[in-house]
Amino acid sequence: HRSSDSGATLFIEPAESVELNNTIIKLRQQESIEITRILADLCRQVRVEQEGILDTLRAVAVLDLLVAKCRYAKKRNCVCAEIDDTGVLDLHDARHPVLIEVFDREAQEHQPPKEVVPIDVRLGDDFDILAITGPNTGGKTVALKTVGLLALMTQAGIPIPVGEGSKMPVYRQVFVDIGDEQSLHQSLSTFSSHMSNQLRILQACGEGTLVLIDELGAGTDPDEGAAIGQAIIDELLLKGSHAIITTHLSALKAVAFTTDRVDNASVEFDVASLRPTFRLQLGEPGNSNALIIAQRLGMSPRLIQLAKSRLDERHLHLTRAIAGTLQSRREAEQARKDARQAVLESKKLQEELAERDGQLRRERDAFAHWTKWLDALRPGDTVFLKSMKRTAKVVRMQLQKQTALVSAGALDYEVPLQDIQPPPEDSQ
Repeated sequence: HRSSDSGATLFIEPAESVELNNTIIKLRQQESIEITRILADLCRQVRVEQEGILDTLRAVAVLDLLVAKCRYAKKRNCVCAEIDDTGVLDLHDARHPVLIEVFDREAQEHQPPKEVVPIDVRLGDDFDILAITGPNTGGKTVALKTVGLLALMTQAGIPIPVGEGSKMPVYRQVFVDIGDEQSLHQSLSTFSSHMSNQLRILQACGEGTLVLIDELGAGTDPDEGAAIGQAIIDELLLKGSHAIITTHLSALKAVAFTTDRVDNASVEFDVASLRPTFRLQLGEPGNSNALIIAQRLGMSPRLIQLAKSRLDERHLHLTRAIAGTLQSRREAEQARKDARQAVLESKKLQEELAERDGQLRRERDAFAHWTKWLDALRPGDTVFLKSMKRTAKVVRMQLQKQTALVSAGALDYEVPLQDIQPPPEDSQ
């Protein structure tokens, strides 16, 4: 055929292989033509049935989603919250769904086991805005995110990790301002960033909306931040929104004592261990516990007393007011929990009684039917003997003696009629 540039190599094809090579090329061309023909024919068949195929695909996708929801619910002991048309959110033993997954993954990697602390939280019943206060790393933001995630999961039709009897409304919109979005590029400080988000939320929120704001009033002078925070709370109330906020500002704790439809909550802090317990306590404003912590860490009594003297009179009055109402609020919350538990137990008992009543009705109907069966029993009919827990054949009915002679195996038995039941279906 040809030679190399140096002339040292010649390219030769034996005459015997030329025809074979041509045959191979021809067969490959025929194969390609056949593949194209088959694919075109399949495409035509699919096009004719495209609507049915698309409907099937959509149905399979829905079934796949439902199966995924059921598997998730079973794995995480989730329930379907009761949808409340009046806008009441009432969650019991609510757990953060992402933390559940994270802690489970860590356990599988043989890391020290952790448990998600469940919380009880409500909104829209006796108050529309809940202010959560407490120390850093205490779980305020986790509580906020838990409510938001569970609300969105419910609206997506996903069972949620809460206790039986929990209620959740369907919100028209959910607005969230969480995290630090400061930006040098946009000349935004932490305060400016949060303020921009919150102003947009105030413009769009209204009845049927849930607003979640983390660290309201933070990032600026505490007095001015508290004033702005209270103004935002007032506006949320005016627009009919339901909201949960977190804050460190003591002045915002007093809002619940002076404003209708606003209440406090706090994340519990164990002063003895200096650790948060992550439990949410409704009706109780949180404290920073800074003086107590400083005292346990070794600050002298003189400095502690000096620090206390620096607290302004307004702070002291607020602290005394909180302390004065704390016990009554705790008792009220406990009474509410006891009442809720009583309702759940009553509902469970009613369900059990309804089931038992249905069972008794079925047994009564079966007995009435069987009594009429008894009148029609003839020799050779199969019956079940309760005392012997086995089937037998009727030999002779002895109604005057209220007995029957039956054959079970190689022996005959005289049994009372009340010992006779219909045979199991698989033995008939």
